[in-house]
Amino acid sequence: MDSPVEIGLLLYPGVQMASVLGMTDFLLYADQAARGKRAGSEGAVLRITHWTLEAGPVPERVFDSSPTSSSEPAIVVIPPAMAPLGEDAAMDYAQWLQGLHAKGAKVASVCAGTFVLAATGLLSGRTVTTHWFFKDALQARLPDAFVDTDRLIIDDGEILTAGGIMAWTDLTLKLIGRLLGGPIMIQTARAFVVDPPGREQAYYSAFAPKLDHGDAAILKVQHWLQTTDTRETDLETMAAHAGLEKRTFLRRFQKATGLTSTDYVQRLRVGRAQELLQFTAQSLEQIAWKVGYADVGAFRKVFTRVVELSPSDYRKRFRAMS
Repeated sequence: MDSPVEIGLLLYPGVQMASVLGMTDFLLYADQAARGKRAGSEGAVLRITHWTLEAGPVPERVFDSSPTSSSEPAIVVIPPAMAPLGEDAAMDYAQWLQGLHAKGAKVASVCAGTFVLAATGLLSGRTVTTHWFFKDALQARLPDAFVDTDRLIIDDGEILTAGGIMAWTDLTLKLIGRLLGGPIMIQTARAFVVDPPGREQAYYSAFAPKLDHGDAAILKVQHWLQTTDTRETDLETMAAHAGLEKRTFLRRFQKATGLTSTDYVQRLRVGRAQELLQFTAQSLEQIAWKVGYADVGAFRKVFTRVVELSPSDYRKRFRAMS
């Protein structure tokens, strides 16, 4: 009989235990479902373990769903936390994670768990994700990586990063699908009444303008755009409000906010449109006009690019939630 595939979940200070237990339940259910579909399969297909730092210098197993097996994790998952672990504390796990990766283990992280993975150096030069609220903090810790928080899961094959704190459901189902096949993954999703993988973090994230950049002229324009509901957004008017020449304004605006003035205004308008789609019954034409678009087709195109859902699909998904 083949040895089960071991999936190790790393417990670290601040880890969200609800996600650890939830992932464990998903994986144990999938293991049982896979055994039922394999004639004569009595032993575990998946081995789920929990690892934490105890007395020694490296993490040790503190839970094992198949303790008779002898192996090392083939996949290590760093679950989410409500806040990122500090750099010094994250380094306590770096060597262990590096060693497993060097032996061929896949490594995955969720939400703030990516800050633990960042300490290993394995994310250098990669595109990664985390919760959109932590984007700037992770980018500062990983200056040579690209942090894309519109994506819910980024799968590089050997390294996977997942976004929001509840993205552990998507990541776990993705791993189940990879290890045990699509039917077992769908069966698990149905059993726990969750959507199978396919959504994106852009559906949920709110635009949070960068305001702590220290450029007073640009901050003045940002505040003005908010108070005027982006009604006046031509370059000449914005530059004049900042007291800058147009070319200087464009350069300083992008440096301060990380976005072009056009993209910034579009994201402000889309954010307002999301609220109107979710909390009012106004028509798409009315909403487009209210947020500054005379052409509803242009509004639909911009909204879909930013949110990765059409306005109609967004309303169907989120109006019921409200």
